[in-house]
Amino acid sequence: MKIEHVAYWVKDLEMMKCFYQDYFGGRACELYHNPEKGFHSYFISFSSGVRLELMHSKQFAEQQPENIRKPLGITHLAFSAGSKKHVDALTERLAQDGYQVLGRPRTTGDGYYESVVLDPEHNRIEITV
Repeated sequence: MKIEHVAYWVKDLEMMKCFYQDYFGGRACELYHNPEKGFHSYFISFSSGVRLELMHSKQFAEQQPENIRKPLGITHLAFSAGSKKHVDALTERLAQDGYQVLGRPRTTGDGYYESVVLDPEHNRIEITV
């Protein structure tokens, strides 16, 4: 078994698509639109073979409050940058571009070298080796 994809509901579909392409090397498929349901989505593919589905529905997006702390459900999405140098560089690039860094690069108690940042809609992203 392997994870095929993870899905996020998002408010700004185009902004989120660009974020995952620009910073994490994702490749977006063409926009899917179901006019009956007012639903739009992109699948973002990564070199690992895992995909991220970004989904938008105006009705759903309007009901979701802005909330950085999300204690239940998926707590973060982790990307392997391949080396400590790349973790440091990507974290710094995101910080310089105005994204919130919750945890600077460090070695955790369980041995991971990682940082934690927020994507544009406050989903936690771990950047690790």
